[in-house]
Amino acid sequence: MTAVLSGRHALVTGAGSGIGAAIARALSAAGAKVSLAGRRRAPLEAVAAGLASESLVVDGFDVTDEQAIARGLRAARDRFGPASILVNNAGEAPSAPFAQTSLEMWNHVMDVDLTGVFKVTQAVLPDLLGTGAGARIVNVASTAGLAGYAYVAAYCAAKHGVVGLTRALALELAKSGVTVNAVCPGFTDTPLLQGAVDTITAKTGRSQDEARAALSKANPQGRLVTPAEVADTVLWLASPGASSINGQAIAIAGGEVMTG
Repeated sequence: MTAVLSGRHALVTGAGSGIGAAIARALSAAGAKVSLAGRRRAPLEAVAAGLASESLVVDGFDVTDEQAIARGLRAARDRFGPASILVNNAGEAPSAPFAQTSLEMWNHVMDVDLTGVFKVTQAVLPDLLGTGAGARIVNVASTAGLAGYAYVAAYCAAKHGVVGLTRALALELAKSGVTVNAVCPGFTDTPLLQGAVDTITAKTGRSQDEARAALSKANPQGRLVTPAEVADTVLWLASPGASSINGQAIAIAGGEVMTG
Protein backbone atom coordinates (compact mmCIF):
# COMPACT_ATOMS: atom_id res chain seq x y z
CA MET A 1 0.00 0.00 0.00
CA THR A 2 1.20 3.53 -0.76
CA ALA A 3 2.40 5.29 2.38
CA VAL A 4 -0.02 8.20 1.99
CA LEU A 5 0.14 8.92 5.72
CA SER A 6 3.91 8.68 6.11
CA GLY A 7 5.16 10.94 8.89
CA ARG A 8 1.67 11.47 10.33
CA HIS A 9 0.80 10.72 13.95
CA ALA A 10 -2.61 9.10 14.48
CA LEU A 11 -4.24 8.63 17.88
CA VAL A 12 -6.93 5.93 17.92
CA THR A 13 -9.11 5.37 21.00
CA GLY A 14 -10.61 1.99 21.75
CA ALA A 15 -7.81 0.49 19.65
CA GLY A 16 -7.56 -2.88 21.36
CA SER A 17 -10.18 -4.81 19.38
CA GLY A 18 -12.82 -4.77 16.68
CA ILE A 19 -13.17 -1.62 14.62
CA GLY A 20 -10.48 0.28 16.54
CA ALA A 21 -7.89 -2.44 15.93
CA ALA A 22 -8.79 -2.58 12.23
CA ILE A 23 -8.44 1.20 11.95
CA ALA A 24 -5.04 1.09 13.63
CA ARG A 25 -3.89 -1.57 11.16
CA ALA A 26 -5.13 0.40 8.15
CA LEU A 27 -3.51 3.66 9.25
CA SER A 28 -0.26 1.89 10.08
CA ALA A 29 -0.19 0.15 6.69
CA ALA A 30 -0.52 3.60 5.12
CA GLY A 31 2.59 4.77 6.96
CA ALA A 32 1.17 6.55 10.01
CA LYS A 33 2.74 6.29 13.43
CA VAL A 34 -0.12 5.09 15.61
CA SER A 35 -0.80 5.71 19.29
CA LEU A 36 -3.05 2.88 20.43
CA ALA A 37 -5.21 4.21 23.25
CA GLY A 38 -7.38 2.08 25.51
CA ARG A 39 -7.93 1.02 29.08
CA ARG A 40 -6.29 -2.43 29.01
CA ARG A 41 -2.67 -3.02 28.02
CA ALA A 42 -2.76 -6.65 26.85
CA PRO A 43 -5.12 -6.26 23.87
CA LEU A 44 -3.36 -3.05 22.81
CA GLU A 45 -0.01 -4.85 22.83
CA ALA A 46 -1.49 -7.65 20.73
CA VAL A 47 -2.60 -5.14 18.11
CA ALA A 48 0.72 -3.29 18.22
CA ALA A 49 2.63 -6.51 17.54
CA GLY A 50 1.03 -6.81 14.13
CA LEU A 51 1.37 -3.23 12.91
CA ALA A 52 3.46 -2.26 9.91
CA SER A 53 4.83 1.00 11.29
CA GLU A 54 5.91 2.43 14.63
CA SER A 55 3.30 2.38 17.36
CA LEU A 56 2.85 3.24 21.00
CA VAL A 57 0.62 1.48 23.51
CA VAL A 58 -1.21 4.07 25.62
CA ASP A 59 -3.00 2.04 28.25
CA GLY A 60 -5.10 3.37 31.12
CA PHE A 61 -6.68 5.73 28.61
CA ASP A 62 -10.17 6.23 30.02
CA VAL A 63 -12.13 8.62 27.78
CA THR A 64 -14.29 9.67 30.74
CA ASP A 65 -11.29 10.82 32.81
CA GLU A 66 -9.62 14.11 31.85
CA GLN A 67 -6.45 13.31 33.81
CA ALA A 68 -6.09 9.92 32.12
CA ILE A 69 -6.57 11.56 28.73
CA ALA A 70 -3.95 14.20 29.53
CA ARG A 71 -1.43 11.57 30.70
CA GLY A 72 -1.96 9.46 27.60
CA LEU A 73 -1.71 12.41 25.26
CA ARG A 74 1.54 13.54 26.87
CA ALA A 75 3.04 10.09 26.35
CA ALA A 76 1.89 10.05 22.73
CA ARG A 77 3.30 13.52 22.05
CA ASP A 78 6.60 12.64 23.73
CA ARG A 79 6.98 9.66 21.39
CA PHE A 80 5.64 10.93 18.08
CA GLY A 81 5.02 14.65 18.43
CA PRO A 82 1.62 16.33 18.00
CA ALA A 83 -1.21 14.21 16.65
CA SER A 84 -2.53 15.17 13.23
CA ILE A 85 -5.18 12.44 13.00
CA LEU A 86 -7.66 11.68 15.78
CA VAL A 87 -10.01 8.71 15.59
CA ASN A 88 -12.61 8.66 18.36
CA ASN A 89 -13.63 5.01 18.43
CA ALA A 90 -14.06 4.07 22.10
CA GLY A 91 -17.64 3.16 22.95
CA GLU A 92 -20.05 0.81 24.66
CA ALA A 93 -23.52 -0.41 23.71
CA PRO A 94 -25.45 -1.99 26.60
CA SER A 95 -29.05 -2.86 25.81
CA ALA A 96 -32.25 -2.75 27.85
CA PRO A 97 -35.89 -1.84 27.30
CA PHE A 98 -36.35 1.87 27.85
CA ALA A 99 -38.48 1.32 30.97
CA GLN A 100 -35.63 -0.72 32.45
CA THR A 101 -32.85 1.64 31.46
CA SER A 102 -31.46 3.00 34.69
CA LEU A 103 -30.15 6.52 35.04
CA GLU A 104 -26.79 4.93 35.88
CA MET A 105 -26.74 3.07 32.54
CA TRP A 106 -27.89 6.18 30.67
CA ASN A 107 -25.20 8.36 32.23
CA HIS A 108 -22.49 5.76 31.65
CA VAL A 109 -23.29 5.41 27.95
CA MET A 110 -23.40 9.19 27.54
CA ASP A 111 -20.10 9.58 29.40
CA VAL A 112 -18.28 7.02 27.25
CA ASP A 113 -19.92 7.37 23.85
CA LEU A 114 -20.61 11.10 23.66
CA THR A 115 -18.88 13.08 26.39
CA GLY A 116 -15.76 10.95 25.85
CA VAL A 117 -15.61 12.17 22.26
CA PHE A 118 -15.95 15.76 23.51
CA LYS A 119 -13.20 15.35 26.13
CA VAL A 120 -10.67 13.63 23.89
CA THR A 121 -11.29 15.97 20.97
CA GLN A 122 -10.94 19.05 23.15
CA ALA A 123 -7.66 17.71 24.55
CA VAL A 124 -6.19 16.88 21.12
CA LEU A 125 -7.52 19.99 19.35
CA PRO A 126 -4.41 22.16 19.94
CA ASP A 127 -2.32 19.49 18.18
CA LEU A 128 -4.70 19.39 15.23
CA LEU A 129 -4.91 23.17 14.90
CA GLY A 130 -1.13 23.36 15.06
CA THR A 131 -0.96 20.91 12.15
CA GLY A 132 -3.52 22.95 10.19
CA ALA A 133 -4.49 21.84 6.71
CA GLY A 134 -4.48 18.08 6.51
CA ALA A 135 -5.43 17.39 10.12
CA ARG A 136 -8.33 15.02 10.58
CA ILE A 137 -10.93 14.09 13.17
CA VAL A 138 -12.92 10.94 12.45
CA ASN A 139 -15.64 9.95 14.91
CA VAL A 140 -16.88 6.38 14.88
CA ALA A 141 -20.63 6.75 15.31
CA SER A 142 -23.16 4.17 14.10
CA THR A 143 -26.27 3.81 12.01
CA ALA A 144 -27.82 4.25 15.46
CA GLY A 145 -26.74 7.87 15.08
CA LEU A 146 -28.84 8.16 11.92
CA ALA A 147 -31.86 6.01 12.76
CA GLY A 148 -33.53 4.42 15.76
CA TYR A 149 -33.21 0.92 17.20
CA ALA A 150 -35.28 -0.61 19.96
CA TYR A 151 -33.71 -1.51 23.31
CA VAL A 152 -30.66 0.73 22.92
CA ALA A 153 -32.16 4.16 23.62
CA ALA A 154 -29.07 5.46 25.42
CA TYR A 155 -26.75 4.27 22.66
CA CYS A 156 -28.95 5.80 19.94
CA ALA A 157 -29.14 9.10 21.79
CA ALA A 158 -25.37 9.19 22.33
CA LYS A 159 -24.54 8.35 18.72
CA HIS A 160 -27.01 10.94 17.43
CA GLY A 161 -25.10 13.35 19.64
CA VAL A 162 -21.79 12.29 18.09
CA VAL A 163 -23.17 12.99 14.62
CA GLY A 164 -24.42 16.41 15.75
CA LEU A 165 -21.09 17.23 17.36
CA THR A 166 -19.32 16.17 14.17
CA ARG A 167 -21.39 18.52 12.04
CA ALA A 168 -21.05 21.47 14.41
CA LEU A 169 -17.30 21.09 14.80
CA ALA A 170 -16.82 20.62 11.05
CA LEU A 171 -18.25 24.09 10.44
CA GLU A 172 -16.34 25.64 13.30
CA LEU A 173 -12.99 24.29 12.09
CA ALA A 174 -13.55 24.44 8.34
CA LYS A 175 -11.28 27.44 7.69
CA SER A 176 -8.49 25.92 9.77
CA GLY A 177 -8.07 23.05 7.32
CA VAL A 178 -9.04 20.46 9.94
CA THR A 179 -11.84 18.22 8.66
CA VAL A 180 -14.32 16.47 10.95
CA ASN A 181 -16.36 13.50 9.78
CA ALA A 182 -18.18 10.51 11.21
CA VAL A 183 -18.42 6.94 10.01
CA CYS A 184 -21.66 5.15 10.83
CA PRO A 185 -21.29 1.37 10.64
CA GLY A 186 -24.29 -0.91 10.67
CA PHE A 187 -24.12 -4.24 12.51
CA THR A 188 -20.41 -5.08 12.37
CA ASP A 189 -18.71 -8.37 13.20
CA THR A 190 -16.93 -7.29 16.38
CA PRO A 191 -16.76 -8.32 20.06
CA LEU A 192 -19.35 -5.59 20.72
CA LEU A 193 -21.76 -7.31 18.35
CA GLN A 194 -21.03 -10.66 19.98
CA GLY A 195 -22.36 -9.15 23.20
CA ALA A 196 -25.62 -8.38 21.41
CA VAL A 197 -25.73 -11.93 20.08
CA ASP A 198 -25.25 -13.32 23.59
CA THR A 199 -28.07 -11.13 24.89
CA ILE A 200 -30.42 -12.32 22.14
CA THR A 201 -29.65 -15.98 22.78
CA ALA A 202 -30.08 -15.57 26.53
CA LYS A 203 -33.42 -13.79 26.23
CA THR A 204 -34.97 -15.67 23.30
CA GLY A 205 -33.44 -19.12 23.33
CA ARG A 206 -32.31 -18.75 19.73
CA SER A 207 -28.95 -20.19 18.72
CA GLN A 208 -25.89 -18.04 18.12
CA ASP A 209 -26.20 -18.59 14.38
CA GLU A 210 -29.89 -17.62 14.44
CA ALA A 211 -29.13 -14.49 16.43
CA ARG A 212 -26.35 -13.46 14.03
CA ALA A 213 -28.64 -14.12 11.06
CA ALA A 214 -31.32 -11.91 12.60
CA LEU A 215 -28.85 -9.04 12.93
CA SER A 216 -27.56 -9.63 9.40
CA LYS A 217 -31.07 -9.17 7.99
CA ALA A 218 -30.92 -5.46 8.80
CA ASN A 219 -28.34 -5.12 6.02
CA PRO A 220 -29.91 -5.34 2.54
CA GLN A 221 -26.79 -7.26 1.48
CA GLY A 222 -27.75 -9.90 4.05
CA ARG A 223 -24.47 -9.87 5.93
CA LEU A 224 -22.54 -8.23 8.72
CA VAL A 225 -20.16 -5.39 7.96
CA THR A 226 -16.50 -6.24 8.55
CA PRO A 227 -14.21 -4.06 10.69
CA ALA A 228 -11.83 -3.77 7.73
CA GLU A 229 -14.57 -2.11 5.66
CA VAL A 230 -15.03 0.54 8.32
CA ALA A 231 -11.25 0.99 8.58
CA ASP A 232 -10.95 1.50 4.82
CA THR A 233 -13.45 4.37 5.03
CA VAL A 234 -11.56 5.94 7.92
CA LEU A 235 -8.31 5.61 5.96
CA TRP A 236 -9.87 7.41 3.02
CA LEU A 237 -11.13 10.22 5.25
CA ALA A 238 -7.64 10.56 6.75
CA SER A 239 -5.98 10.70 3.33
CA PRO A 240 -5.08 13.85 1.35
CA GLY A 241 -7.70 12.97 -1.25
CA ALA A 242 -10.52 13.58 1.22
CA SER A 243 -9.61 17.17 2.02
CA SER A 244 -12.99 18.47 0.80
CA ILE A 245 -15.01 15.88 2.74
CA ASN A 246 -16.22 17.66 5.86
CA GLY A 247 -19.15 17.36 8.24
CA GLN A 248 -20.33 14.07 6.77
CA ALA A 249 -21.85 11.05 8.50
CA ILE A 250 -21.04 8.16 6.19
CA ALA A 251 -23.18 5.06 6.57
CA ILE A 252 -21.32 1.77 6.12
CA ALA A 253 -24.26 -0.59 6.19
CA GLY A 254 -24.93 -2.09 2.78
CA GLY A 255 -27.83 0.27 2.12
CA GLU A 256 -29.66 -0.15 5.45
CA VAL A 257 -29.50 3.62 5.99
CA MET A 258 -29.20 6.02 3.09
CA THR A 259 -28.06 9.59 3.66
CA GLY A 260 -28.42 12.41 1.23
